[in-house]
Amino acid sequence: MLLVVGLGNPGSGYAANRHNIGFMAADELVRRYSFGPWRKKFQGQISEGELNGQKVLVLKPETFMNLSGQSVGEVLRFYKIPVEDVIVLHDELDLPPGKLRVKRGGGHGGHNGLKSIDAHCGKEYRRIRLGIGHPGDKSRVHGHVLGDFSKAEQDGWLMTLLDAVAAEFGRLIKGDDGGFMSKVSAIVSPPKPKAPKKDKPAADKAKGDKTIDADNQPQAGEGIDDLSGAAKVRLERADTPVSNAASAMAEALAKAFGKKK
Repeated sequence: MLLVVGLGNPGSGYAANRHNIGFMAADELVRRYSFGPWRKKFQGQISEGELNGQKVLVLKPETFMNLSGQSVGEVLRFYKIPVEDVIVLHDELDLPPGKLRVKRGGGHGGHNGLKSIDAHCGKEYRRIRLGIGHPGDKSRVHGHVLGDFSKAEQDGWLMTLLDAVAAEFGRLIKGDDGGFMSKVSAIVSPPKPKAPKKDKPAADKAKGDKTIDADNQPQAGEGIDDLSGAAKVRLERADTPVSNAASAMAEALAKAFGKKK
């Protein structure tokens, strides 16, 4: 049996907070796989289901964030679930919005929900760190995490991230943490399509063409008004008798530079 814990604060006033992204991910997981209805138990809301042949419990503690460990501890003791079989979904300030990392063990990084779980249950559980971005100044952190996601965020990267986490969750069940991260990243930030190759200029194509149709080549003096000054000189000389070459050159140069002879 696996326990998945989404972290957040209870109540409608907190529902859209960045700090509640763990609750949101838990809700999407239950919805996608048609788990059982939420029931009040173990100081929280719990839902049961099956994924990849494994029984899964999903818990949303309702003790408020800084006491989350009390609720998680009750579930572990009742079902005799080892802490290694716990996956916690939580917000992460140190990751850009929409980014995700999986980590087992380690410190709590100042996150009060993780700090409480560490104290009541131990540290060897997996954490799914869901990036919400940092406001840039420590004094603004409190307002940032307890602020609501904007409408643009909700309709954009947030919806995509939550959907991707639920869609690929089976990889976590199988222990494929790396595959899970890669797949979610590819969904949220797909690789940019390669730019189509540009066609070579007509002049370059002509250079590379070994078969030249003499009948279609411009003859000396044809289309001369569309050519540059230097080209005009070359073509005009081809149509001019050798005895008049100097005079023809002078006339062509005068034409090229817009001078009257």
